[in-house]
Amino acid sequence: MPTDPRGLRGDAPLLDAWLRFHDAAPTPFTIPGHKQRHDLVGDVVAGDVPLYAGLDTMKLSRGVVGQAEAQAAHLWGADLCRFSVGGSTHGNQALALAIGRPGDRVVVARTLHRSMLLGLVLAGLEPVWVRPEVDPAHGLPLGVTAAALEAALASAPDAKGAFIGEPSYVGTVGDVSALAAVAHRHGIPLVIDAAWGAHLGFHPGLPPHALQAGADALVTSAHKALPAWSQGAIVLARTTRIGRAQFDAAVEATATTSPSGAILASIDAARALLQRDGEALLGPVIEAVATARTRLSTIAGLMVLDGPTVDPTRLVLVLPGTGADGNEVEQDLLARGMPVEMADRDTIVAMVTMADRPEAIDELAGALAESIHTRRSVARPVVVSGVWAVDPVTVMSPREAFFAARESVPVERAVGRVSAELIAPYPPGIPVLAPGEEVTDAVVAALRAARAAGSRIAYAADPTVNTLDVVAE
Repeated sequence: MPTDPRGLRGDAPLLDAWLRFHDAAPTPFTIPGHKQRHDLVGDVVAGDVPLYAGLDTMKLSRGVVGQAEAQAAHLWGADLCRFSVGGSTHGNQALALAIGRPGDRVVVARTLHRSMLLGLVLAGLEPVWVRPEVDPAHGLPLGVTAAALEAALASAPDAKGAFIGEPSYVGTVGDVSALAAVAHRHGIPLVIDAAWGAHLGFHPGLPPHALQAGADALVTSAHKALPAWSQGAIVLARTTRIGRAQFDAAVEATATTSPSGAILASIDAARALLQRDGEALLGPVIEAVATARTRLSTIAGLMVLDGPTVDPTRLVLVLPGTGADGNEVEQDLLARGMPVEMADRDTIVAMVTMADRPEAIDELAGALAESIHTRRSVARPVVVSGVWAVDPVTVMSPREAFFAARESVPVERAVGRVSAELIAPYPPGIPVLAPGEEVTDAVVAALRAARAAGSRIAYAADPTVNTLDVVAE
């Protein structure tokens, strides 16, 4: 039978409901179709309990979701909270629908996840791009500056909101307080995609979370930095600049009507754990990452991201100075059963959470040091990836281009045409090309360089990038 090893159920109504379902061992005449039998397709369906007629009655008469969401809202200091079984993708797209109407302009950080760009398509919003600075020393993005947001709003005084990603995929953090001050001076909400930062604000050694820093809405993935099931996410907002009705309607419009009770319960359990034990669990992890950074920084030519503008739980290595190829380092780690979040030729990103044990982090540091020593070669210069540096040339709205007639052409003939598709090297899933943008020589070079560096070219009709889908002429 499922257990509650840390005694969280008394403070987590969805977790309690999930455990009670198993305690009761019902004979359901509802979905899901496996009917809790594990003898048909195996334990792959173990724990799969629906929300309707599972965690709650079919009429949701117990109200356990509302109770759990209210507790999360209180923890993060929000007025509104919704749990999502669609990941931060769902939250980003819902907030795009909540902020404006078709044709409205919004400021959007170019390094946001593809889900936000597709949110623009759904909502019919027109992006005004703002790009974070890139540190030439390591070739990775920093935060969007307040000055950059101010300039973007000066060029688009009619903008209805600003969408920024904090922390970045590589763990760099910006000044959200300064961004909020700029946005509010212009009378618009600041929405933060914090998919990678659900832990922020819950230990004195960590940066504050976005709502603590003054943002109006926050989307975060409970399954990334917290111990929730995959797809679990939380959408939080304050009602000063975001209407309750618009928020609720937007979330419902983009949500499944058959939410997984197991995912919902895991979000609730992760919230309860973070609230009660977050600081105690995060402290040793932060110390272990600091020790690993210190150890790895002694390797000649290796650059380890560190300092006040980097999430203290993230371990990010920049390899060019060692001559080692990150793809080969990744293979060494995989052989030892240590997959990492991201690896390309120049960069290794290890995602560390409160669930990691300090000894495992130390073992990872040792494996990295050994592999880099083995794979060492002639040093090469740091090159800024086009993922972070390509400046988009917008020709038509993302929505117009997405629904336009399209044709596939050889990549050489695509230059100068308008893209009909979204293409993003993965990881990190940040678009180099979006619907409605001109295909430039820089875009093609960035995609080819990313593929040569070992990244998977995701979401493209042709992942080899030999052809591109463009708007038909």
